[in-house]
Amino acid sequence: MVDLIVKAAVKDQLEDQNVASDFYDALDDEVASILDDAARRAEENDRKTVQPRDL
Repeated sequence: MVDLIVKAAVKDQLEDQNVASDFYDALDDEVASILDDAARRAEENDRKTVQPRDL
């Protein structure tokens, strides 16, 4: 599986929080699911281009 998130960017965004090491895998899985859903919506609308409205 490809890493979809950048750990340093997550740490920067959550600068006042500690981040558990397994959080990154869970976040990566969540992002993958969102992307799969967006791609499915685009296909259902006969498009090959994923657009913001697919989120």
